[in-house]
Amino acid sequence: MTTETAEAAAPAGRVQIQVVSNDRPWTWLEAGWRDLMATPHIGFFYGGAVVVAGWALVLLLIAAGALWAVLPAVAGFFLVGPVVAAGLYETSRRREKGEAVSLGIALQAFRRNAPQLALMGAVLLIINLFWVRMAGLLFAVFFGLGFSPTLEQLPGALLRSDQLLPFLIVGTGVGFVLASIAFAVSAVSIPMLVDRDISAIEAIVISIKATLDNWRAMAFWAGLIVVFTAMALVPFFLGLALVLPLIGHATWHAYRDIVR
Repeated sequence: MTTETAEAAAPAGRVQIQVVSNDRPWTWLEAGWRDLMATPHIGFFYGGAVVVAGWALVLLLIAAGALWAVLPAVAGFFLVGPVVAAGLYETSRRREKGEAVSLGIALQAFRRNAPQLALMGAVLLIINLFWVRMAGLLFAVFFGLGFSPTLEQLPGALLRSDQLLPFLIVGTGVGFVLASIAFAVSAVSIPMLVDRDISAIEAIVISIKATLDNWRAMAFWAGLIVVFTAMALVPFFLGLALVLPLIGHATWHAYRDIVR
C-alpha cells in the first residue's frame, strides 16, 4: 500500500482516502473469505435469499411474457446488491471490533443509519429501473414491437436476426456506463453508512472520489466482481449463495482499506 492520501470532509471528522496498490482486491477477498468461514450461517443465509429472489424474478418475467427483460433485469438486480449486503458489512464490522455476531444482529444492520441507507437504496433502485427501461427501449428499436417469440423459439429467432450484433454492442455499452456509475456510487458508500453517522450524499461523494483516486485497483475489483458473478449465475444462480457473501464481506474490507 502506498502512503499517498486524498482528503474529503465528513461529519464524523476528517476522512482520508488511501491510495492502495493495484492488486489489493486479492487481499480484500482473502479477508472476506475469513469472515465468511467464521460466520457461514449469516453469509449463506444472505446468499440463499438472493438465489431465491433471482428465481422468483425470472419466473415472474416469464409469466408476464417479458422474456426480453430477463437479462437486463437480472443484471439490474445486482445494481442494488450492495444495499442487500448491509448485514454482511455489519457482521464484518462487529468481527473487526471483537463484538458478538448473530444472524439477528446482521438483519438489524439497517437500523444503524436507516434513513440514509434507504435513500441509498432508492438511488440504486432508480439506476436499476432506468437500466431496465433503457433495455426495453433498445430491444424495441432493434427488433421492433412485434418481435415476441416463445421461450423455446427465442434463441433461434435472435441468432437469425441481423440486429442481434448491433443490439448487443449498444446494449453492452449502455449497461457498462450505468454499471460503472452504480459501482462508483456504492463502492464504499454503503459500508460507510453502516459504519458512520454520515449522510448518503456525503457517502456517495466520498465513494466516487475513492473510486477515482484508486481507479486501477477499483477497476480490477469491479472486474473480479463481474467475473465471479457471471460464473455464479451459470448454474441457475446457485453460485450466488457463495459469491454474494464473499463479495459482501470483501467490500467491507475494501472500504476499511481505502477510507481512513
